[in-house]
Amino acid sequence: MSATRIPVAILGSGMAGLGAAHHLRECGRAGVIFEKKSYPGGHTMSHKRDGFVFDEGPHVSFTRDERLRGMFEQAVGRELLKINAYIDNYWQGHWVRHPVITNLRGLPAETTIACIRDYVEAKNVPDPRIDNYEDWLVASYGRSYAETFPMRYTEKYHTTSAANLTTDWVGPRLYQASLEEVLTGAIAAESPNIHYVQDYRYPAHDGFIAFLRHLIGGSEIRLDHEVTGIDPRQRELRFGNGVKAEYGSLVSSVPLPDLIPMIDGAPREVREAAARLACTKVVLVNLGVDRPDISRASWTYFYDRELPFSRVSFPRTFSPYVAPEGAGSIQAEVYFSNKYRPLDGAAEAWIDPVIDGLRRCGVLREDDRIIYREAMPIEYANIIFDRERAAALEVVHGFLEDAGILWCGRYGDWGYLWTDEAFTSGERAAERALAQPAR
Repeated sequence: MSATRIPVAILGSGMAGLGAAHHLRECGRAGVIFEKKSYPGGHTMSHKRDGFVFDEGPHVSFTRDERLRGMFEQAVGRELLKINAYIDNYWQGHWVRHPVITNLRGLPAETTIACIRDYVEAKNVPDPRIDNYEDWLVASYGRSYAETFPMRYTEKYHTTSAANLTTDWVGPRLYQASLEEVLTGAIAAESPNIHYVQDYRYPAHDGFIAFLRHLIGGSEIRLDHEVTGIDPRQRELRFGNGVKAEYGSLVSSVPLPDLIPMIDGAPREVREAAARLACTKVVLVNLGVDRPDISRASWTYFYDRELPFSRVSFPRTFSPYVAPEGAGSIQAEVYFSNKYRPLDGAAEAWIDPVIDGLRRCGVLREDDRIIYREAMPIEYANIIFDRERAAALEVVHGFLEDAGILWCGRYGDWGYLWTDEAFTSGERAAERALAQPAR
């Protein structure tokens, strides 16, 4: 087929791709999004299943960006829900509000004492040497707390040890408490909510994807267009459906390990660098239950190794309309990675172990009836900031820069981006596209 000419081609219709298209429209320029799936939205898509709505992971909006808040609110109007976050943890039979470090009350006395003792000792170490995430955890919280809670969670969520991770992803995700806050949480009956998600917003109907209605509706999106080849010299895209398209500028949110092999002439060292970039994949086990009051928490973190899931969310706490009347829903996350913990076998094999684990920790009662169940595998989940990432990423981004291909989003930047950050990453890529010389 003959190639069509696209001024700015955008690969992927998730938050980053929609951000790029939005910025182009704001500047009076044209952009076309190519999406490999039969529906738009990328990882922000919400799936309807037998009266239930499940997002691809617990997507909620807690952005402080007033511009993006306004865009989301415009999309859903009065159907916007504002929820005060309640987030908790489960460890060896104990339910503890998040973060654990400021909510030690109720844990075994020996655990609380060890955590406080080591916390004080760690804070008295001048200029601790920090070469990796484990060092950072020990310096921030003390050895006992670090090994009991965040280091265990790291192994489940990131599929590798804290010692194998760098610290340039942490940001505000882990709260560094003062001694007064630690002691208050160990003694007082109530402690303040200091999680970085104090409250969040969510559409009343249709799931997180409802926030993107205007963005999707205002964009030219060509579905079922999976890119299979890129010729950066001729500025040509090839798709699996036989279509070809010439582009003036190219913005990509495609995961870098998938993108690089598509590019004609990509050197071996660049392909090898892309293959070294690590990312988790997740099996989302979605359950519908014949009981609405499953948990008061929006989501819960799980530390015990014998429980397969690291985090469980309860979508009905986001909106009562994402489950049929009288029912509730659960989404459990079980993490794998090609590099550190490969997924062997079918994703469906994890449904029964998840249900068993939920019963063992008391989330599910023995008499609860499961009225819907599925396993949803997501190939790309969270970037793993391991020791190889920085050097490999420098090689990959350098090659893309030379090829004139612009990247954006979590899997283009290869960073730990929240949804609002992914959107603005797309906007920045579009701005760079506008600055490229015309061809």
